[in-house]
Amino acid sequence: MDFNAYQEALSSQLRGLECPFPEQEFDERLARVRNGMAREDFGALLLTDPSDIFYLTGYSTFEVSVHVALVVTQEDLLLQVPSIEMGPAMMTTRVARVSGYRWEGIGEVLEPLVQALNDGVETVGIDAWHGSLRQGVLEGLQARMPGVRFLNNGGLLKQIRIVKSDAEIRCLRESARITAEGFRAALAAVQPGVTDNDIAAEGARALLAAGSEFMSMQPIVVTGRRSSVIHCNHKRTVVQKGDPVFLEFGSAWNRYTAPMMQTVVAGGEPSAEMRRVHDGCRRIVDTLLTSIRPGVTFDQAAQNAEKALQPLAGKVFFSGVFGYTVGAQFPPSWVEGSGFIARGGNVEFRPGMVFHLPICLRIPGQWGIGCSETILVTDAGAEPITDNPWTLG
Repeated sequence: MDFNAYQEALSSQLRGLECPFPEQEFDERLARVRNGMAREDFGALLLTDPSDIFYLTGYSTFEVSVHVALVVTQEDLLLQVPSIEMGPAMMTTRVARVSGYRWEGIGEVLEPLVQALNDGVETVGIDAWHGSLRQGVLEGLQARMPGVRFLNNGGLLKQIRIVKSDAEIRCLRESARITAEGFRAALAAVQPGVTDNDIAAEGARALLAAGSEFMSMQPIVVTGRRSSVIHCNHKRTVVQKGDPVFLEFGSAWNRYTAPMMQTVVAGGEPSAEMRRVHDGCRRIVDTLLTSIRPGVTFDQAAQNAEKALQPLAGKVFFSGVFGYTVGAQFPPSWVEGSGFIARGGNVEFRPGMVFHLPICLRIPGQWGIGCSETILVTDAGAEPITDNPWTLG
């Protein structure tokens, strides 16, 4: 049985069985995208970011290293997947037109795309800044379609995805609930003599047992001096008495992730300096919770947060991003990328936006303290959907 026969067999048995949302949800999303295409004068969109394709179709797989594309026009949708992904395409989507190619034959992707894009299309919107758009695919299409302009779509999908629907917000709240289960199990394992791997293992077990799918980022646990280095992860390091242990978890529910950070001190009292830095994290998050409301710009919130950071600014390293949007994502990251609370951001907060506020302050070579919330922007302001206890013990 080849993949075409496999497609036919699955279509009659499992078609759309695990599509995460009802048709109406996808119809509304697609209508917003098509309206945006008309405003920007795009005859078609060529989407290759797995999260964008998921947003419009429900297509979900853990294999996101292969070429997958969605062609969107005003009249049609074409989902293109490799032979090994025909199963997920059948089970997680209701897309009528699904085109397969041999996994080992990447060159076969061009002609079906040319056919889908050549129907009177003059301008194709692409995400020129996303790594999923392979240079060979783009160059091959341009060579075969010299009369068609391929233009950066200006983040059209991201501008739409940044405001979440009620169905998406329910998924994010469920992720937050499961994330809390992972923290409870991991924190119970923190004591001198265990390793960061031991703690991560307890957290991962609890996340999965509570219902998380495969996560966009695995549980992050670092301790001692390693916690002063951004983006380290567990590496068989023994926890010493008095070490701060930094944890950052984010479960996945229908691919939606509401992450959280917490730091605790193992088997001892936090030092005065640790408490000062922890209090700084809380001060920054509280400032953001007060600042974030509809009509305020990302830049204004960041400026207020910078003032809260100022007493520690010369001593700690901070990334400069006070918040980033989260939603439906795939490995290697839960960062949606549709918005950042940082200086220079002239976008205004709107109800339905969801941000992780990743406040981690690191003293180089000593330790780091990180505590965060994932928040929903409402008409009244910012509502935390995670539940950080804000304790170091």
